[in-house]
Amino acid sequence: MAARLKEKYQKEIKQALQKELGLENAMAVPRLEKIVINMGLGEATQNSKLLDPLVADLTQIAGQKPVTTKAKKSIAAFKVRTGNAIGAMVTLRSDKAYEFLDRLISIALPRVRDFRGVSTKSFDGRGNYTLGLRDQLIFPEIDYAKVEKLKGMNITIVTSARDDNQARALLRHFGMPFRQGA
Repeated sequence: MAARLKEKYQKEIKQALQKELGLENAMAVPRLEKIVINMGLGEATQNSKLLDPLVADLTQIAGQKPVTTKAKKSIAAFKVRTGNAIGAMVTLRSDKAYEFLDRLISIALPRVRDFRGVSTKSFDGRGNYTLGLRDQLIFPEIDYAKVEKLKGMNITIVTSARDDNQARALLRHFGMPFRQGA
């Protein structure tokens, strides 16, 4: 079964975006390409066992096994050596990306305390949007009792949009709750 948000994109959003952006070619309409979820853990330099719960949480959230990220450079001030495991990341594509975006918008973001919307300034100029979250507890998959330490994460939504305005329009149609007046 296809993802709910993907079906909505195919049936409604694609035509609405094409009309709104004034695009003649249907293939030029922006679409979701992938979502990258990255969790860094600075304390993992001293104790690599701290990465196990991080990988488990990320597996629960994303629905697929993450890759551990390793340090590219040695930095003495941070006690980091080249090759040390310092975090984990996962790349979601196709149906999994649409399902994750649907869960993020409809379930996870409304659970953030004092939530007023996400910033409209987090676009990178090439149609990609990055969102930082302070803790992993906003996802219903995470068991509150098993969490020893709160870990933040970065979620990058990569679109095929040519500029930020097209990407903003795409995410608005998906239902991303942008902050008003910002």
